[in-house]
Amino acid sequence: MSGILYREDMDEVRKRMTTWWNGGDIGRPAMQITAPRPKPLEEIKAMPEPEGWVTNYSTRNFDYRVNLSARQCINTYYLGEAVPTVSPDLAPNCLALYLGCNGVESPGTVWCEPFIDNPMEARFEYDPDNFYWDFSLRLGREQLNLGKGKFLMAFPDLIEGLDTLAAMRGTQKLLIDLIERPEWVHKCLRQITDLYFHYYDILYDMFRDEVGGSIFWAWAPGRMAKFQCDFSAMISPSMFGEFMVPVLTEMCERVSYCMYHWDGPGAIGHHDYLLSIPKLTMLQWTPGAGQEPTHHKIWWAMYHKTVEAGKKLMIGCDTTETLKLLKKEFGQGLKQFLIGMGARSPEHAAEILKVASE
Repeated sequence: MSGILYREDMDEVRKRMTTWWNGGDIGRPAMQITAPRPKPLEEIKAMPEPEGWVTNYSTRNFDYRVNLSARQCINTYYLGEAVPTVSPDLAPNCLALYLGCNGVESPGTVWCEPFIDNPMEARFEYDPDNFYWDFSLRLGREQLNLGKGKFLMAFPDLIEGLDTLAAMRGTQKLLIDLIERPEWVHKCLRQITDLYFHYYDILYDMFRDEVGGSIFWAWAPGRMAKFQCDFSAMISPSMFGEFMVPVLTEMCERVSYCMYHWDGPGAIGHHDYLLSIPKLTMLQWTPGAGQEPTHHKIWWAMYHKTVEAGKKLMIGCDTTETLKLLKKEFGQGLKQFLIGMGARSPEHAAEILKVASE
């Protein structure tokens, strides 16, 4: 094992995170802290932004994406358990792109354009020549070369299950499908899950680090994944239980460590189902637009229930004062949290870590 340029103590980070993921005590919650560098760690010249560029997910200019990757970590300190990473991400639903969706670029993101008009003609196949898959692989290889001894590779945001099927079919049509052709939906989800792991396994073999660790929003000492179902905000808990819980249960069993991106008030009703999934390691709560931030006390009852069920939690925190309130509320239970924070400087980050450890 060894350190890397942007995180010279990476060995120690690996040791702490391995202990934390496996239920051990590192003396505090796991903390992902970043701070701005006053000057870049390396001088890497920026390319001029291509004409019409609206999102850094874009596939319009390969060389520019490579240049963005080279410069992604140079202006940031990575502290606590934060890890410098780069990813060949193309959209918040790359799997849908790999399976046939067209990506529609808009400011800051890429939307997947539905294409399954006739459910009876739907096909779910691995296409090694798919434009987006080829782009991800080529970009990933370039990033691997750039990152040697500097940063680690993270998975693109694959997504799965009903979210991927909704991207391919269209949200409104899929809502009707759940009622009119549930067996078709189950069949599609089966194929999507199998294809997910076809892509995941290829990417894991490419991107795992020297100890077999991988990164999907957090480093873990093995096969790591982030799962989700934002579509769940539009369906009842019973439908979530019927269609997604079996998918998530299987997917959690096929990796070593995982988190669930639990998004918005409409998804709160599925909490009990999520806690019932044996191998689901952690919930990452995202309140949604216009809601109180993740550290707010309005969510604390949910957090208590989650920790008491033996799950970990990933949230964000704004200040040391808020962190002290969380420590007072959760006590030893806060050690099951992975907390993301921004710091002004490494010295400020040290203050945050001191508060977390007290």
